[in-house]
Amino acid sequence: MAKKGQKHRKYTVEERETITKEYVSGKNQGYLSKKYSISIGTLKTWKRKYRRDGHTIPNKKGRPKTSHLSEIERLRLENDILKKFQVFLKAQQEKK
Repeated sequence: MAKKGQKHRKYTVEERETITKEYVSGKNQGYLSKKYSISIGTLKTWKRKYRRDGHTIPNKKGRPKTSHLSEIERLRLENDILKKFQVFLKAQQEKK
């Protein structure tokens, strides 16, 4: 269990991949745990994710970031489509 103020080491995706591939290829989990200073539980978690997804990239939590500019562009496009449709409907009514 983590203690108050404890710092956790962040592993890069490349480090995770190489360590996990060593583990999956048959290296001893105790050996890898000591070599890389990783808990056995972490190794097992990475191995499970690797077998399930094919990679160990951590999942990002929370809401995905959306660009405000792209939202404006999307609304302008919708507005243009509605204006063209309005012109089309007006032309259809005039034909009758």
